[in-house]
Amino acid sequence: MMKTLTAAGALAIALNAWAADPDISKLPPAATAKSVTYDKDIKPIFEKHCFKCHGAEKQKGKYRTDSLDATLKGGGSDEKPIVIGNSAKSPLVHNIGYLIEDMEMPPPDKDGKPQKLSDAEIGLIRAWIDQGAK
Repeated sequence: MMKTLTAAGALAIALNAWAADPDISKLPPAATAKSVTYDKDIKPIFEKHCFKCHGAEKQKGKYRTDSLDATLKGGGSDEKPIVIGNSAKSPLVHNIGYLIEDMEMPPPDKDGKPQKLSDAEIGLIRAWIDQGAK
């Protein structure tokens, strides 16, 4: 007997796939640098890659990365972008690591070419979060 998938069933499947933990094995490891801080190490990366869409002049998703407080606070959703002390669980890392389809940050260019941060930059952001995001 063939079963028909209802709209509610399809939505449930889609939500379960979205809510599933991303494959963090695809992430570069956290950098070994010590005493990583937002002002010294992370802000320059965000300035280079993020401020255009998440800075003082524009805040896509109501999210800003141009100050430590704003970066930690998050944007328009209830989900915090950073799980302090656990970069592997941090949505920001999932997005910059291109782990979640349609949530890649920075997004691919108009031709679909990834604009991904370097492994070293992602590793430094991971170290910063793992060290307390100060």
